[in-house]
Amino acid sequence: MRFAPHLALASLSVLAGPASAAPSAPPFPPASSAHTAFQQLDTLAFKDLNYRMAGPYRGGRSTAATGFADDPDRWIMGTTGGGVWETDDNGTTWRNISDGYFGGSIGAVRVADSDPNVIYVGQGSVDIRGNTSTGRGAWKSMDKGRTWTFIGLPEAGQIGRIEVHPRDHDLVYAAALGHPFGKNRERGIFRSSDGGETWEHVLALNDSTGASDLTMDMTNPRILYAGMWRGERKPWALISGAEEGGVYKTTDGGDTWTKLGGGLPEGTVGKVGVSVSPADPDRVWAIIEAEPDGGVYRSDDAGATWTRTNSENNLRGTTPTSRQIRPTPTPCTRSTPACTGRSTEGRRSKRSRCRTAMCTTSGSTPPIRTGWSWRMTGAPRSV
Repeated sequence: MRFAPHLALASLSVLAGPASAAPSAPPFPPASSAHTAFQQLDTLAFKDLNYRMAGPYRGGRSTAATGFADDPDRWIMGTTGGGVWETDDNGTTWRNISDGYFGGSIGAVRVADSDPNVIYVGQGSVDIRGNTSTGRGAWKSMDKGRTWTFIGLPEAGQIGRIEVHPRDHDLVYAAALGHPFGKNRERGIFRSSDGGETWEHVLALNDSTGASDLTMDMTNPRILYAGMWRGERKPWALISGAEEGGVYKTTDGGDTWTKLGGGLPEGTVGKVGVSVSPADPDRVWAIIEAEPDGGVYRSDDAGATWTRTNSENNLRGTTPTSRQIRPTPTPCTRSTPACTGRSTEGRRSKRSRCRTAMCTTSGSTPPIRTGWSWRMTGAPRSV
């Protein structure tokens, strides 16, 4: 079934669309890998683009989306109640590619850099609202989503992030929050070296603290950072935070992990989003729920020390359920709680106002040393 979206300024899942005629030449140069393509992306080609709704027009909430390095028009997204959807025309039309195999809430989608035919999906959104649906494990496709195979982790609950080794699509990591409505041991970071046939539980703290995020240094895939969160829903409340929460790092592919400090909040820490910059692997970003020291943090020495660059509650959102940060090789640092902001210089915030917005890229200077401003981008919406 195919859907044509209604045009709008912004939505939960958006793609950039032209305000006028499309450029005569595509901005995506030929590349041998996803990282090469991103590094060579001409961001000036997008300067005249505006946001539009990319559909499906009644798709609900989505917290998982990714593209294909070998096809810039193809995208897939996982919805919180409707399975996995695909577009091959940059959002003009969408079709469901998981019906008949699985559906429900999707927390993670990941296309392997080494082979775009290989797609991993984790069920269960990690942004656990009161009406959240529990995930039922992970799935894998070897043919770009035409067929799917169940690959385990049935008790992992909400799988919020999947990372795949850039040169070996059989080496995969999954960040599992666990059951959203109660305690269980199957939460934390899981690793598979055989494409999901078997899994190792490589980071397990306790039966109530799971993984809210995971990011891999693609220049050295043995380095990963995990955000650990004690999050549990009750019909009347959200339990968020524990002393075990925070940012954890491994330098040996997950065999051992160290909790990072160096300026990060101490004591009770809530939900954590973390991401390595593709432009500079020593630069790591985190968005952390904590009082009074919550906010956006940046490390320029691979997690050894941290500086808080933004402390505003607006950027962190009205609830702790949605908390992500995704830097890009271009000057755009993106976070996606109830309110979304951008720093074009990778620096501190002075002011941010909005309910929500999405992030666009502009300019050609890497987000390194100049300026201190954050600003809101896109059109507002209510949560």
